Amino acid sequence: MNASEILKLRLYNTGLSHSPFKSADDAVSHLGAVQAQDFAAAKWALGLRIENSTDEDIEKAFNEGTILRTHVMRPTWHFVVPEDIRWMLELTAPRVKALLAHYNRKLELDDSLFAKSNEAIVKALQGHTYLTRQELKAILTKIGIETNVQRLAHIITWAELEGLICSGPRRGKQFTYALLEERVGKVKKLSREQALAKLALNYFMSHGPAQLKDFSWWSGLAIKDARVALDLIKSDLEQATLDGKTYYWFSAQTEVTTPKIPSAFLLSIYDEYTIAYKDRGDLSEARDIERMISMGNALTAVIILNGKVAGTWNKALKKNTIEIRLNPFRDLNKDEQEALESEIARYGKFVGKPAVLVE
Repeated sequence: MNASEILKLRLYNTGLSHSPFKSADDAVSHLGAVQAQDFAAAKWALGLRIENSTDEDIEKAFNEGTILRTHVMRPTWHFVVPEDIRWMLELTAPRVKALLAHYNRKLELDDSLFAKSNEAIVKALQGHTYLTRQELKAILTKIGIETNVQRLAHIITWAELEGLICSGPRRGKQFTYALLEERVGKVKKLSREQALAKLALNYFMSHGPAQLKDFSWWSGLAIKDARVALDLIKSDLEQATLDGKTYYWFSAQTEVTTPKIPSAFLLSIYDEYTIAYKDRGDLSEARDIERMISMGNALTAVIILNGKVAGTWNKALKKNTIEIRLNPFRDLNKDEQEALESEIARYGKFVGKPAVLVE
């Protein structure tokens, strides 16, 4: 196995090179969890993997609850499917809570306060009531809980990590919260060992070839727990060592005839293809991709050429069109330019407005 084969398999396994899925929940179920703090970009990430899908299709799936959005790993928002949300939270939430503990102390948030806020939030959402963050803020303020921006964010995140609430349908452009037990209902429980194995197999099937430290970073599991999870499924995996790094992938995928690496993609920096690895050296010069990730929302969209990061792109919404600007790191040849223009048209079709390339 060489670096090019790693990228080719990742493009195939993450669903980018052939758009294999029929629905949003199909795509999310395959990927395990899809990073979704940038909601519009996360919808596009799913759209790239679902044949002939539109932004409206993904929005409908979200509003109907066939995909949910919650804090479940690292911690940040992810899309997950209802049948996975409970066991995944049970597995990953303790680690996320530990990571948040320092900030909670600084914000003077403790178990007593969380018990009070959780009770108020659950009561307010009962009976399939869907409330926005600001509406929850008003309820908490009324019972004497201080809710500046940071405290409110941590209080709501804690309720998510406790498995009490998750995303509700959007109200216009506003997000709402729902009671998890009303949004999801009863699902099969997994033991810790079963959950570790399922999460690991899911990751290496959908993101492999990948390293142990990649899985640990993506899942938020401590490296010792990630190693236990990997050991549970190792018999189902192939492995290869390249430049001293050991990569794992689902053994059934070894004989997959992967298509030639597609010429171009317009991705979010938070797409699973770009974000889901601790070691991103195969994807680009480390300084390029890490610099972009460190800039956060200031630089969130990347050009992928032949499997590697090759520049950035941005969009501007106009009355009747969407303007796309490309910022490649190098001069493009004719085939690359045409491939990117095809992706621009594809993006316009997804969002329902003509997308035009501007200088």
